[in-house]
Amino acid sequence: MKNGVWKLLLVILFVLAIVFGTLFIIDTNRMKNNKPVLFSTWGKKYSAPVASADKMNAVLSLEDKIADDTVWCGTFNLIWNDLKNELAKKDIEFTPQLDVVRNLNKGTFNTECLSEDSYYKVYGKPTIELKKQIEKEIKRKFNETSDILDDFNWNESGDKDYFLYSMLKKEFEFPKVFDRLEKGKFKDWENVKYFGIKKKTSEKVREQVKVLYYNSKEDFAIKLLTKSNDEVIISRGNKANTFGKIYAEIKENNENFKGSKNIEEDEIVKIPNIDFKLKKEFNEIEAKPFLFASGEEYVIEKAVQTIEFSLDEKGGRVKSEAGMTNKTTALLPDLEPREFLVNDTFCIFLKEKDKELPYFAAKISDITQVQIVEN
Repeated sequence: MKNGVWKLLLVILFVLAIVFGTLFIIDTNRMKNNKPVLFSTWGKKYSAPVASADKMNAVLSLEDKIADDTVWCGTFNLIWNDLKNELAKKDIEFTPQLDVVRNLNKGTFNTECLSEDSYYKVYGKPTIELKKQIEKEIKRKFNETSDILDDFNWNESGDKDYFLYSMLKKEFEFPKVFDRLEKGKFKDWENVKYFGIKKKTSEKVREQVKVLYYNSKEDFAIKLLTKSNDEVIISRGNKANTFGKIYAEIKENNENFKGSKNIEEDEIVKIPNIDFKLKKEFNEIEAKPFLFASGEEYVIEKAVQTIEFSLDEKGGRVKSEAGMTNKTTALLPDLEPREFLVNDTFCIFLKEKDKELPYFAAKISDITQVQIVEN
């Protein structure tokens, strides 16, 4: 009898070992490809895949000229302001001077455009101690880790070298979840994920979208309200060549717009899901000598920025880091139901309510840079 029980237990254990072993092999392979696991995370973290944004460009300022598929976030402006105002104590001047540096020197975007709980910045001598301090502070304030600190050299700094760092993190939710719409076309791409408002969508959902202006379904701007002080502004039909000018045009058109600013019951809103990560090193401003007010000569050894952005029917998230080492040496009234179709090149801005300038901007033309589109 005892032998029979032991044999049964051994058979059960053998079967369980095969089942769990098979699941482990399958899940390990799925995690290597960043796919959802079948049984458990086996102690590893799964992250949903995001678009690589490998063809997207990043600009340094709202005044920089842009093309399609370009993004900007204010983290680099924060550290440049500290470089100019706190360390150099004068404008940064290259020979010959670069337009991007002229624009950075203007200091258009600064900490007054953000609430204090949304960013962290610091500068100091590039030492292991400073690196640990940054890691501790961004963990405490944002529960985040850095994607750029390991890119910098922390062991060979001179006494007069500087490292400047900033992180911005924003998470926001819409008061009501938008409708998840059927997949559709974006320009020539099929199977693009969308969210928004259908005809007969509830009034509570429609109330969280405000029309800034509307000329046609190819020329409009809308604002999505959130539970927090963040506002999402989406526009189509913009012709200006900088984010600053586009944003100014949106404000001017909004002030002149006399039509309905509400989404009516028979009107639709269609916005593509967005989820991308971008990492950019700004080689164009590296290794060029410039002077501090003290007369000491410096160069920017390395300048790096990351930008992550996601947006869906529930809300959105922005995370951006910037790091830099410096070493010495007229509108018509509505006649028909309007269609707010974001299915072609568009711009998107994020700003805090009652703040003058946005803290994030993007112009998107290639949807595959910001959404994984199934073939």
